[in-house]
Amino acid sequence: MQLEGLVALVTGAGKGIGRAIAEAYAREGAKLALADIDAAALADVAEVLSKQGREVLTIEADLGEVASIDEMVTQAVAHFGRIDVLVNNAGVTRKAFIMDITEADWDRIHRVNAKGVFFAMQRVAREMMSRDGGRIINMASIAGKGYSDSSNVAYAGSKGAVIAMTRMAATQFGSHGIRVNAICPGVTRTPLIEALIEQQAERDGLSVDEMAAKFFATIPLKIPNEPEDIAAMAVFLAGPGGRTITGQSYNIDGGLIPD
Repeated sequence: MQLEGLVALVTGAGKGIGRAIAEAYAREGAKLALADIDAAALADVAEVLSKQGREVLTIEADLGEVASIDEMVTQAVAHFGRIDVLVNNAGVTRKAFIMDITEADWDRIHRVNAKGVFFAMQRVAREMMSRDGGRIINMASIAGKGYSDSSNVAYAGSKGAVIAMTRMAATQFGSHGIRVNAICPGVTRTPLIEALIEQQAERDGLSVDEMAAKFFATIPLKIPNEPEDIAAMAVFLAGPGGRTITGQSYNIDGGLIPD
């Protein structure tokens, strides 16, 4: 029970990686504030975890709105009294060629993936600084390190911003006992990736299985991540094993990116 008694706020917790992290944290003993824009998905994961005896608060939140982020954190602190771990996981994208990215695409992606990550980090850090520190885990991507087969260039830019913000935040929050790290998943079997595979299959005239095989063939280990693979790193960074780790961005990608 590496996270016994800790209070964790997980954004984008309704599905995919966020849900896997919520479930892993629950198994490790954490109390959970789970946020998502999808209220139905939140209710489903909360029901599952509550039946396992975990204390769960659900918060419907739009991570692209600063007022919504503030309300999310306010609710979590009012309920639990503190936040020990923030997992900044909420994110959006779509598959698109560089010349097809519109201003609306750019704004939608950066609104959540960059702006949302920053203001959630800032707001939670304000709570952590008044106590005994904490752990912030930002969900980046190997897209932010230049992975050429990323969903689109705007998404890559937003995740590059997450990596840069993680490094600066780690430096500036270090004296307050706050550790800040990023996880950079590679190809991971989430609803988001499955939707991208379906879109690309239709565009290229392939079956979904054929397109999935094409996606995964480029991975040196030949297997994609499952959400649970990302959750395992999120547990490690939040737990005692990550006590002196900060400012890092860890690839979990089967060998796609060397750095």
